Amino acid sequence: MGRNTRKRRSPLATKIVAGAAALAVGGGGLVWANFYASAHEESPGHHRTRSAGAQVATIDCPDVGQRISGVPDRARGEVDGELATLDSQITEAYQRLATTRRAQEGDSRFVQNTILGPLKDRRQAIIDRIQLEINRAGGRADDNLDELAGCQGKPAEQPQNGGGQGDGGQDDGQNGGGQNGDGQEGDGQNQDDNGNGAAGPFADDFVDINDVEPNARGSENGLAADGDGGSTGSFTAQCGVNENDLFNSDNLIVAPGVDNGAHHTHDYVGNQDNNAFSSDEDLAGADTSCRNRGDRSTYYWPVLRLQDGTQEFDAGDLGGGAEGNVGKILKASEAEIRFVGSRQGDVVAMPKFLRIITGDAKAFTNGVANANSSFSCTGFEDRQVTDKYVLCPEGSQVVRTSNFQSCWDGQNIDSANHRDHVAFVREDGSCPDGFQAIPQLQVRLVYDVPAPTVENGQVRNPYAVDGFPEQLHKPITDHNDFINVMDENLMNKVVRCINRGKNCR
Repeated sequence: MGRNTRKRRSPLATKIVAGAAALAVGGGGLVWANFYASAHEESPGHHRTRSAGAQVATIDCPDVGQRISGVPDRARGEVDGELATLDSQITEAYQRLATTRRAQEGDSRFVQNTILGPLKDRRQAIIDRIQLEINRAGGRADDNLDELAGCQGKPAEQPQNGGGQGDGGQDDGQNGGGQNGDGQEGDGQNQDDNGNGAAGPFADDFVDINDVEPNARGSENGLAADGDGGSTGSFTAQCGVNENDLFNSDNLIVAPGVDNGAHHTHDYVGNQDNNAFSSDEDLAGADTSCRNRGDRSTYYWPVLRLQDGTQEFDAGDLGGGAEGNVGKILKASEAEIRFVGSRQGDVVAMPKFLRIITGDAKAFTNGVANANSSFSCTGFEDRQVTDKYVLCPEGSQVVRTSNFQSCWDGQNIDSANHRDHVAFVREDGSCPDGFQAIPQLQVRLVYDVPAPTVENGQVRNPYAVDGFPEQLHKPITDHNDFINVMDENLMNKVVRCINRGKNCR
């Protein structure tokens, strides 16, 4: 299926991926031990499966990119490239963690001495370069970035608050050798690996939709328009469901100019020239899958896969099977892309080439502060859950929903951490001081997904979003990306429809 679009590989990108070992071991998977022995428990709202012993499962590194601000424009490209190098270093360290089980059994300091220690040194060198590049370009780098060099081991349990550093994951990256022994096969591969070497998801990552409390999510889901006040209209962009099979593992927003900057594969609708090397001029002159030819915006999100053993087109590629993203890519049967208004008044036009990311691809290690996308089932959409994949009853389909930030600082189309230039509304629907309301993008994706089987703490044939390998395919890492490339006439139409209370297409 599909194609993996590429223009060229930059020298920096070549350096980044050259050191990444082939993570695929036997059927494109990552070999890992059974660190996740489970004990079933009941909890209010839904059933949960809790780890009997919090075993180290992945590498948890502070997100340097989220701490950076005030990067001069002329240093932005270099800094983004260095941040991509940090991501690549974590991927390599995770691969090392996942393939050294026997060595870890025999040496309680193995992870610290051979993985986490060297990783800290490599990260420190990159952080030093980031600080130098910011200062050289006339900015003022945060002197405390050095504190972010060290990483630690983390168990497979979901974070329950914004801390992002779960208890039990420290222990120099070791906890009883990172080994449990229960349910382990002779080759050291977990019984529940689903072809990706136990890189997730796990049984604990799923919940029956009937066990999710209705209306449990409040204002944190980012809804801007709710009720009869303010600007009540909408505009729906009809852009298809990626019928053109446009896939790649780049991220033009976060890692421009870096091949495989996302370390996972994206679906694209709208703009058809979207990869790491696309300039704003490329986007403005590209073809579009949107019915309205004035909309060359790019709408993209991590693909959803069924881990059923299917060898996709990217089964051996970085970003795909070589980084634990395995199985059949599932296209959405519906992709509803809507722009809505503000509860407090009129909206203003988005600037061309405005970039917005909602959700956090690293929320499993960063913590839940920026987690925003949710899962539900058709017929049950009053029940939304952010930290679980849903099990839908027969005849119901899986729904992914993302509501984007709808307040803009009035000046910038992007920011150094790709978040500061936009914001969510406050509880009363108003924008923070200094921000103004723009049309809110809401993306609703519907999938016909065969229900996984969950028995005795094991899940078979699960579905999961693609992600950075160290994020263990956690549902809380779902996210969505947007670059506005509407022409002026269309954007003005969107604003008029919303402000006048009309529903337009």
